[in-house]
Amino acid sequence: MVYIGNFLYLSNRNAAEEAQRRHGEFSLIVQAGDKAAALDLFRRKVEEMRRDSDFFEGSCRVFFNQLLEFDGFPSSEAALLNFKSVAGDPVMPFIGCSMASEISDNCRIYSWQDDEPAVDGVNRQVFMEFEV
Repeated sequence: MVYIGNFLYLSNRNAAEEAQRRHGEFSLIVQAGDKAAALDLFRRKVEEMRRDSDFFEGSCRVFFNQLLEFDGFPSSEAALLNFKSVAGDPVMPFIGCSMASEISDNCRIYSWQDDEPAVDGVNRQVFMEFEV
């Protein structure tokens, strides 16, 4: 089975400046024989990321949020895995990483200016827009 674990985290909680403290979410994916094996592999990966990366600096807490289990994936239509809605305008920049590994963290800095997103300082084009 394929397992996707979704997590929330708080890091660098001992920093005096709010902008130095971080919070966020991340997902891990693994193929494992059962849920217990997947959870063990997730735990090992989080421990490795704490030890070998800058993701979880300082005083840090990681919360297991959700476990998704798949024996296959849809092929005729896209399936929604995660959706997050946050009230208010996006203000502070955040760091996002996709498929991070020991070879490359694949991290980008996402920021907002006048309701326009930028990734690593480059403005993004609208994919789809709805007007009422």
